[in-house]
Amino acid sequence: MSPPYRRLSLWLDQVADDGDALTPRAGLTAATDADVVVVGGGLTGLWTAYYLTENDPGLDVLVVEQEIAGFGASGRNGGWCSALYPVPAATLAAEHGDAAARAMRAAMRDTVVEVAGVAAAEGIACDVAYGGTVVVARSAPQLRRARAEAAEGPRWGDEAELLDADGARARLAATDVRGGTYVPDCAALQPARLVRGLARVLEERGVRIVERSRVVGIEPGRVLVEHDEHDEHREPDEHRKHGEGARPGRTPALTAVRCRHVVRATEAWTPQLPGSRRAVVPVYSLMVATEPLGDDVWDAIGLRERETFSDHRHLIVYGQRTADGRLAFGGRGAPYHWRSAVRSQYDRAPGVFTALEQTLRELFPVLADARVTHRWGGPLAIARDWHASVGLDRRTGLAWAGGYVGDGLSTTNLAGRTLADLLTDRDTELTRLPWVGHRSRAWEPEPLRWLGINAGLRAMTLADREEELTGRPSVLERLVRPLLG
Repeated sequence: MSPPYRRLSLWLDQVADDGDALTPRAGLTAATDADVVVVGGGLTGLWTAYYLTENDPGLDVLVVEQEIAGFGASGRNGGWCSALYPVPAATLAAEHGDAAARAMRAAMRDTVVEVAGVAAAEGIACDVAYGGTVVVARSAPQLRRARAEAAEGPRWGDEAELLDADGARARLAATDVRGGTYVPDCAALQPARLVRGLARVLEERGVRIVERSRVVGIEPGRVLVEHDEHDEHREPDEHRKHGEGARPGRTPALTAVRCRHVVRATEAWTPQLPGSRRAVVPVYSLMVATEPLGDDVWDAIGLRERETFSDHRHLIVYGQRTADGRLAFGGRGAPYHWRSAVRSQYDRAPGVFTALEQTLRELFPVLADARVTHRWGGPLAIARDWHASVGLDRRTGLAWAGGYVGDGLSTTNLAGRTLADLLTDRDTELTRLPWVGHRSRAWEPEPLRWLGINAGLRAMTLADREEELTGRPSVLERLVRPLLG
């Protein structure tokens, strides 16, 4: 019996119901060679492999995954394939010029179409709906932020419509709506169906995918892989740190892979790689999903075009209407864990789940009696300057991508296309985008890291309460903004 991967999210549970047993592929048990080794079987790694085979079908590409394809954020996220990017366009413009910022925004908008287009072309049924995103404003400070966002968008080529109260409620009939924004550049989709389907397409193209195989060392021209030869039915063990000694009862075997290039596509698990402890921090985002809701309930809520939705509060919340009529809803608020720990028990935080369910019912009183059927979570990665990046060190042959701050469902595709161009020596518009080659400074050592991140998370909750009490933009938010990128 394979480990219960279906319990990791609603999305993987649905994939299992589709007939995908989520059985791990064979691990790497013998030394081998490859042109490119991709470390990580999530969307960054799989998209990179996909576009490498597009650019050069003759390349020998090996994907190494420590659990199963889609185990991490790729199989657990909110299902927003959006043009969101964690660095504001104005910040990119200050560093690289207006033209570069507009190019980055255009690339993100194009990526939404690209993801859906590839899914359709490859026969990956992942419930894509081009509904855009509605973000409601439920207080005076939130409405001020909505107006600023709508005014800023056209400068960078983004369509951002400012909605009055009636217009916002027509899309999302939440409580206390005063207005909002609507952007068309987002598609709701089922992320686990996307990532699992993409893995199948890659195998049909001849890409090798090995699972239950943990990379414990990355060097120029070589990757060291650990595989549990005699423990095929162990529970998922994402919390164990790369490179540490084996647990009792395990029989690890080390295998070397020789290659020309290595792509690090490990996102929130990056701190577990030797030498990368402070490259990014893993911060947890949690979700809940209701049972399928009746038409009368949806008539009361809206989202008729399956818009993704949020509001303009500081502590991020996000949701979508699923293809089978559920409301899937998530948010931040779970703590950062000491020394960037990633453990399976952190996927579930009862207090955060309770807060999410309370918020959901506060937004939509019609859900008072709706049953919540799924609760799950997982880590996302944040660089010290909140700047996602992609790059290739041509001297060593080592490439990387990540730090998406939760905006990775689409950005992984842009990363994969860009890495494929870099690795096949193509000079393209993608390889000249301002995130290429960006290097973020390291996070502070502990205990500063733990204190600062958790203080920042707590401050966002308090900032929202401050605005509820005062009716004015939060002073606390302005004070902690530098910490939060």
